[in-house]
Amino acid sequence: MTDRAMSAASSPGDVAGTGSETGTGQSVSVVLPPVLAALAGDRKLLRLPVPDMTTVAAVLDLLGRDNPVLDRRIRDETRAVRRHVNLFVEGEDVRDLDGVSTEIRPGQELFIIQSVAGG
Repeated sequence: MTDRAMSAASSPGDVAGTGSETGTGQSVSVVLPPVLAALAGDRKLLRLPVPDMTTVAAVLDLLGRDNPVLDRRIRDETRAVRRHVNLFVEGEDVRDLDGVSTEIRPGQELFIIQSVAGG
């Protein structure tokens, strides 16, 4: 886990899995900012079980299955990632890779960040 993910999960109760995970070696860590964590039971770090190799889209499907309100903040009704949401796999913007088809493996991190507008 990176220093960012560790600091994101520094409070007790911030880390959660789905209950079916088989250990951190078989899971992807999903890191949420506070505004999105509030929609996932105030959990800033979630560990989701994944097979040996999967895609960001499949991880979002797993996340959305147990957190439908959070899913609606990340994806629209067509399941496309909303334009103000940025996804990073191990620090790489998925828009610069293969989008939600970007591959992700157990032990890697998916950061979900909302853009902030202001004036």
